[in-house]
Amino acid sequence: MGPVGVGLVDCHCHLSAPDFDRDLDDVLEKAKKANVLALVIVAEHSGEFEKIMQLSERYKGFVLPCLGVHPVQGLSPEDQRSVTLKDLDIALPIIENYKDQLLAIGEKCSLTLRWKTDHQPLKRARGADKVLLHAFDGRPSVAMEGINAGYFFSIPPSIIRSGQKQKLVKQLPLTSICLETDSPALGPEKQVRNEPENISVSADYIAQVKGVSVEEVIEVTTQNALRLFPKLRHLLQK
Repeated sequence: MGPVGVGLVDCHCHLSAPDFDRDLDDVLEKAKKANVLALVIVAEHSGEFEKIMQLSERYKGFVLPCLGVHPVQGLSPEDQRSVTLKDLDIALPIIENYKDQLLAIGEKCSLTLRWKTDHQPLKRARGADKVLLHAFDGRPSVAMEGINAGYFFSIPPSIIRSGQKQKLVKQLPLTSICLETDSPALGPEKQVRNEPENISVSADYIAQVKGVSVEEVIEVTTQNALRLFPKLRHLLQK
């Protein structure tokens, strides 16, 4: 199998969000022009699963599906609640049905998790072969546990306005870093819709912090993504 071309991989975004319903084609075209090779599109609840699978089929080889359930359910703040066994009972049969087409499983086989300041996701991740901790909001000292376990951390464009993420990147080895946008959230500007093309903001900032070229950051983080997602190389070449 031939090599994958050098480009960026957005390891976590939410393109099934209503924010992109009107102009998704334009958003994806801008991402391609920004040298993005692939987008891992992640679900937050089972109601998004079919839409995500349809998008992955429509944009085959570029938009890659990851199904899972976010630990907090509910679209509006007043409706938010913790995930329940009923939510999982609905989600798991659908995930099982599509498992051969999935790049990964999880939200906040590869596993993606949202890890905040406690250790719960680390406990949940034990036993998983490949793990991505996305939008890590904890202390850099706590992140060392993930590094020692061989986990990857994805860094969004909001790093340019987040002191916590800037400190995190200083501590993480480049070999543990992936790139993400978490679009439409966590963009370089607060309360402005984030898009996959902004992944270059993450790469540029990481290069500055590490004192290396942007090209090296892109090459290493893309190789990390290929290690994290074993199916990625094959899917990119479809």
